[in-house]
Amino acid sequence: MIVHKKEFFGGFAMICGFILVLVLIFSPVFQGKNALEYLDNLYNSISKGSAYYIPKAKEETDKFAGNSVSVTIAMANEEKAQQAASLLKKGGATVNITGSELKVSGDLSNILTNCLADTDLMYYNKGQDIFDKYGYEARRVVFNWYITLNSMEKDLKKQSKFAEAKVIASVLKKAVEASYNYYEIEPQKITDRLGIVVFSLVFYVIYTLWYGFGIMFMFEGWGMRLEH
Repeated sequence: MIVHKKEFFGGFAMICGFILVLVLIFSPVFQGKNALEYLDNLYNSISKGSAYYIPKAKEETDKFAGNSVSVTIAMANEEKAQQAASLLKKGGATVNITGSELKVSGDLSNILTNCLADTDLMYYNKGQDIFDKYGYEARRVVFNWYITLNSMEKDLKKQSKFAEAKVIASVLKKAVEASYNYYEIEPQKITDRLGIVVFSLVFYVIYTLWYGFGIMFMFEGWGMRLEH
């Protein structure tokens, strides 16, 4: 039984409006995407714009110029071993391959500089340039860097070369992982999209309150009230 019709139907109208807006949110009216997809892409793009740490990683690797390392790397199979070898050789390393195992020696800074050059191309979505350099797909190249550097880091730790292992770990985190995860996303600065960012956050708060007040008014219209 409706006790307070004005409050009940006011709340009912709010819920109906809430549902209509919800339908609009899930409709592909934002550049062919629904609102959630559009905002997800927007925030990923802004996040990428603030995650460019490759120059910082380059400063760290430059400190190891002239630091020669020798490591043994085990890859999953011979094909991946050949692919990893091509990465390392581009960085001036000497590589001997036995099946899926690589024995690598070379200047650590030069090896990592080549890796950073590839991840920089990846960050700016220049996959074709990476393909032209190695002859296979960009994602696979950067993934091979991840596997290769991980193996190098572990071997260097076994040799108690912890400083060298640490700089490799830094390159993995700041360059390899970031460029791979953000590939094909266009970077943007938050200041360039500040209006839509502020609007989306304010709208989220208002839209949540909208639903809550609509439900509250309907229950109050039924005669239900919160008591202390």
